[in-house]
Amino acid sequence: MFYETNESSCILRIRLTPNASKCAVLGTFVDASGAVFLKISITAVPEKGKANAVLIKFLSKTLKQPKTAFSFISGETDRYKKILLNTPLTPELANTLNRLENKNDSENH
Repeated sequence: MFYETNESSCILRIRLTPNASKCAVLGTFVDASGAVFLKISITAVPEKGKANAVLIKFLSKTLKQPKTAFSFISGETDRYKKILLNTPLTPELANTLNRLENKNDSENH
């Protein structure tokens, strides 16, 4: 899974592709250490925080959470990011996250 949860928050692992033709979830990616990341492409360029701002806006809309609920743990200047979603994992949010994780199974195979 590309996310970890506790009773009050979720940590999302994202592999970002900036400067893409559209904003989209592209499935998951497993790095050399076995960590799973959600692949997301966005249209913004990676300069002066523009890509990060668009990523947060995209996550906010996709997960139906306020932008203020998201903050960076690591990776602000890297394509591999850890983002804190400061809200408890509800059944609806869990369903959305699981749907995103399984997106590549139904679309890319």
